[in-house]
Amino acid sequence: MIVDCHGHFTTAPQALWDWRKDQVGNKKPDSRGPKISDDEIRHSLEPNQLKLQKERGSDVTFFSPRAGSMEHHVGDAGISLAWSQVCNDLIHRACRLYPRNFAPVCQRCNLNPDPSGGYWKEPPLTDKWWYPVYEKLVELDVPAMVHVSSSCNPAVHFTGAHYINADTTAFMQLITADLFKDFPTLKFVIPHGGGAVPYHWGRYRGLAQDLKRPPLKEHLLKNVFFDTCVYHQPGIDLLLKVIPAENILFASEMVGAVRGIDPETGHYYDDTKRYIENNKSLGLKEKEKIFESNARRVYSRWKPA
Repeated sequence: MIVDCHGHFTTAPQALWDWRKDQVGNKKPDSRGPKISDDEIRHSLEPNQLKLQKERGSDVTFFSPRAGSMEHHVGDAGISLAWSQVCNDLIHRACRLYPRNFAPVCQRCNLNPDPSGGYWKEPPLTDKWWYPVYEKLVELDVPAMVHVSSSCNPAVHFTGAHYINADTTAFMQLITADLFKDFPTLKFVIPHGGGAVPYHWGRYRGLAQDLKRPPLKEHLLKNVFFDTCVYHQPGIDLLLKVIPAENILFASEMVGAVRGIDPETGHYYDDTKRYIENNKSLGLKEKEKIFESNARRVYSRWKPA
């Protein structure tokens, strides 16, 4: 089985976005949420995520609301709560329509380390300000994907800079503290290949050493995992060389940040399954871990339909 741990409902029906526009515009949309039929959900998925699943050979996608639209910096806690409920209800419906193709992931399981939207005003992820979230994640045995939302800072492009900055920043925050001593079973997935982390692994090993922290494998890799949303072969090859196979989960983020075809290869950039299959250093056992068994271990509550 090929399990894609990172998918968003980026193609949701227009009624969802119309409802959100009314909500943030103080136009008091229907508190029951947008009116979206099952057929509209089918029409939004079948020519997009479902079509690509079939063409690329994956089996199931862990499916969450569009991360760039979480927008914790918009409005107050009440607005965010109502928006999360609307998005989660839609994900639930999509996954009930296609239970073999999608597994539901709620908006709150995308852990946003920068709710200010590009200005980094909140405490680091290791601060006790975050502990109520971690307590609930541990209680439910649910991992969190460290994933920011859109950037309202005009100097920081949201998918090209903000996402990668956040992945890298979160990892560095984890180096400097002992979060996993307080929460030994807490699990984080850092997406987009870990941002800059695997590609500057020596820097982070060296910083940990200078800061008198334990070696990274001992300090973080029992709790921190990386996905494969890296959109070229050399990047995937380096990720697979640096990070142990036990800490890598297959993901593509389709249909997501990069949707075009690479003119150098003739294939879609986000067809990440090809990069893993074409890697020369991994054996079949390691590829099976990345494609399936690691996801089963990290997302232990998931049971295939």
